[in-house]
Amino acid sequence: MMIELTSIIPFDQQDDCQAAETTVSLKMGQRVRSRQRVMLDDGREAGLFLPRGQLLRNNDLLSNDDGLIVKVIAAAETVSTARSDDLTLLARAAYHLGNRHVPLQVENGWLRYLHDHVLDAMVEQLGLTVQVEPAAFEPEAGAYQQMGGDAHHHVHHE
Repeated sequence: MMIELTSIIPFDQQDDCQAAETTVSLKMGQRVRSRQRVMLDDGREAGLFLPRGQLLRNNDLLSNDDGLIVKVIAAAETVSTARSDDLTLLARAAYHLGNRHVPLQVENGWLRYLHDHVLDAMVEQLGLTVQVEPAAFEPEAGAYQQMGGDAHHHVHHE
């Protein structure tokens, strides 16, 4: 019988006593879908039946009526990380990427987006250094959730 995960316990609302029995590693495209089949990292199959419009974040916990708790892991995927010590260049790149509705992770000194060689060329032309690498992708929640929703916005660093 397939495990059904039906609720989300955001990282910032977790109790110290809530321990995950297992984990599920999901790429960004999977962490925005509320209905899907997934394979838990321990090999068991599960189905996500979560509230629509939620963005799963690294370290969020999923649960079901039986009390099973599963920790979400942001799986590494191919991303482009653009770096600069010049805050104006970073802001300019974020503006141009946002103008193209590109989901974007914004951190101190760098921006990250799902790899796209055309975007890489644009960002490099703006003067930033771009590195293509495998990494977890945690974009700003606004890229996937509408304003006014019950979104939980937080970033978890590893």
